[in-house]
Amino acid sequence: MFVKVMQIAVGVLLTAAGFASPVSADEWGCEVLLCASSSNPSWRGVPSCHPPMTRLISAMKKPDFKWPICEEAGTGSPGHERYEECPAGYQVGSSQDRHGFAGGRDLCIKTVDMCQGNVHGRYNSDRQQGCIQTISIPRPLRSEPYYFDIKNDTSGQTERHWFELHK
Repeated sequence: MFVKVMQIAVGVLLTAAGFASPVSADEWGCEVLLCASSSNPSWRGVPSCHPPMTRLISAMKKPDFKWPICEEAGTGSPGHERYEECPAGYQVGSSQDRHGFAGGRDLCIKTVDMCQGNVHGRYNSDRQQGCIQTISIPRPLRSEPYYFDIKNDTSGQTERHWFELHK
């Protein structure tokens, strides 16, 4: 139901915006919000969303870019989370660059017992021989790293709407 309402709202807003010239920053912000929050189909599947989203993608390349805001929605700029959660059993970790500095939280790590319960030969004097090792995998990237948190007026709950901005 929410998705259908969003699709109708996008169509009405973009149709109305097509007759007004030029589109104000606030109207553009509302177009972007409505298009970005469309999930089935995504904004790519809504032809009337292509112009405002293409404009957004182009504007983001400029050094003085500021996200267009829809004041009426009260959402502000979107959030951005580049990485997915780590798989079960792993924790978020960071790789190091060649200078020894931690990178972005780009790894999933876990500690494993390579001896698998074999207690003989586990210790040599006061240090471990290497049964306990830390393994890491690259942290998965999100296919839709941007999100808006939108309050549902009916339920009062906040719903997160993920989206991507690739051309």
